[in-house]
Amino acid sequence: MGFTAYVDLTSQTYKLIETPKDDLQNFIGSRGYAAKILYDNVDPDVEPLGPDNYLIFSPGPLTGTQWPASARYTVTAKSPLTGIYGYANSSGHFGPEMHRAGYDAVVFTGKAEKPLVVWIEDEAIEFIDGEKYWGMKTSQVETELRDKYPGSKVACIGPAGEKLVKMASVINDFGRAAGRCGLGAVMGSKNLKAVTVRTSKRVEASPEFKEIAKKSMKQVKDHPGSAGLREWGTALLMDPKNTVGDQPTRNHQQVQFEGNLSVNAMELKKYLQKNMGCFACPIRCSRYSKVETGEFACETEGPEYETMNALGPLLGNKDLESIIYGNLLCNDYGMDTISTGVIIAFAMECKEKGLISDDELNFEWGNTTEIIELITRIAYRDGIGDLLAEGVKRAAEKIGNGAEDLAMHVKGMELPRQEPRVVKAFALGHAVANRGADHLYALPTIDLAGHVDVAKKYFNDIYPEIMDIGIEKHKARMIKFTEAYNAISDAVGVCKFSTTENYCLYPEDISSGLTALGQKYTTDELVKAGERIVNLERMYNVRLGLNRKDDQLPKRFLKEAINVYKMVADDDFILHPKEAIKKDLVVHLDEMLDDYYRLRGWDNNGVPTEEKLKELGLEYLVKDLPK
Repeated sequence: MGFTAYVDLTSQTYKLIETPKDDLQNFIGSRGYAAKILYDNVDPDVEPLGPDNYLIFSPGPLTGTQWPASARYTVTAKSPLTGIYGYANSSGHFGPEMHRAGYDAVVFTGKAEKPLVVWIEDEAIEFIDGEKYWGMKTSQVETELRDKYPGSKVACIGPAGEKLVKMASVINDFGRAAGRCGLGAVMGSKNLKAVTVRTSKRVEASPEFKEIAKKSMKQVKDHPGSAGLREWGTALLMDPKNTVGDQPTRNHQQVQFEGNLSVNAMELKKYLQKNMGCFACPIRCSRYSKVETGEFACETEGPEYETMNALGPLLGNKDLESIIYGNLLCNDYGMDTISTGVIIAFAMECKEKGLISDDELNFEWGNTTEIIELITRIAYRDGIGDLLAEGVKRAAEKIGNGAEDLAMHVKGMELPRQEPRVVKAFALGHAVANRGADHLYALPTIDLAGHVDVAKKYFNDIYPEIMDIGIEKHKARMIKFTEAYNAISDAVGVCKFSTTENYCLYPEDISSGLTALGQKYTTDELVKAGERIVNLERMYNVRLGLNRKDDQLPKRFLKEAINVYKMVADDDFILHPKEAIKKDLVVHLDEMLDDYYRLRGWDNNGVPTEEKLKELGLEYLVKDLPK
């Protein structure tokens, strides 16, 4: 049994408690355990950037063990971007170090009078003067702290977190980002510049666990999906997504990008220096890229697909070197690349529609100089960057005059890089995700990735109909299952490339590993724990007044029909649309919501029923249901 540390930044004191066994059994760990802590301690009236908000770092029970791809940890708080339940997930080596040091969670409360670095070594926690690091970019902070504390792992914020930019992220391992929900701003609001962890301990495990982990490691390593990621990284998605119409372009005004052949996996490989992998990872999907010369000369980890779209096609940008450089800047400033790309695309369309102007910037699609300039302005809240730093929802409300219709968000969080009108499972997944627009909350890839074996295993009665990405029927069933399995994946601390992206491992593999580690579940019990986490997170938002009206997509996807075309390249490698292969696509969301709520055991307003809460052992939440 590990510890939970409660660290009061105001008084610079801390206490360690033995993590409640029932909380881990009911909510597994990491994301699930942190959601329980947040629910119990952060009331609806707490301001996200106030001292009463909690900031929770939590590895999972498998994090830092011999289990394959067991590098993940979660950062949780009430989100300053959305004002609702928020969490972000990251990988690398920081989470494993924290769990190996003996922690199930480290909970930061209060606000330091001056900037601090918190140093953790096993059960000892120290408060270090952080003023010299304030203002530094994340790579500089991490370099200096690693030099000062050899062998340590660092999670920190950059200038964006200090400036309380609403999409600020927490960065570890020189570019691994707990990116979503603006939790870097929560860290900044507490004057917490960095958390540094070092240990010589290991997670104790039985011979049975080690044997199961070894078998699972081979399953993940040998899976065909792992081979593709190892060879190409997530950039391998660029071409197939463009082909099917799942490549959001110019703020989702188009769904295919004419310059895609300039920003695909083959082009990115020209800049590849080496493959990189997180702790205990047999996939090693990460790229380390280098631009040798020119205005965008740099070297950095990445970029990943989401970043490549957000700083590329979404902005009408086919200059790959600028995307690589923009990725570096976002990581150094400590800023979510997804939200950053979406807010810049929003600004460009606002300018196109005559809703904003600027004395220095033209907001032209594909203008790389302006894209890079806007990233910096947002990070430092300079000029119009101060408005954009508030996130797309608030910026649209301030601009008015129809700008709200151009703001691609759900519940205040900027949309990730899928096209809902084409991929209907993601349409529903984005709408109902409890932290706002989110591709990883449900990650419903079963149809899009062609996982026939998975579909037959779980949905044989509706196979093959469920495999059509454009059919809305049955998507609710898929989402209900994948939300639970993703909650499990986050809660145990493993990468979803080993679970819900490629299905190298199934829930029964995870339950057998946890049981051998001493946290015993049947497969059904584990899936129920995943459902319990989803319902707890939903109830956090219900307590804030959220319901069906908030499970909505931007009007563009419901009203503006699009076509998907067969694209043909010319001699300059520019793609041109020929005949339409799909026509007049929109999302019919209400029908999918009705189906989803019914399957979840929620009422037609998207609120869990008393019966459902009691079924999941959450009867103590009944008092928080709407009266």
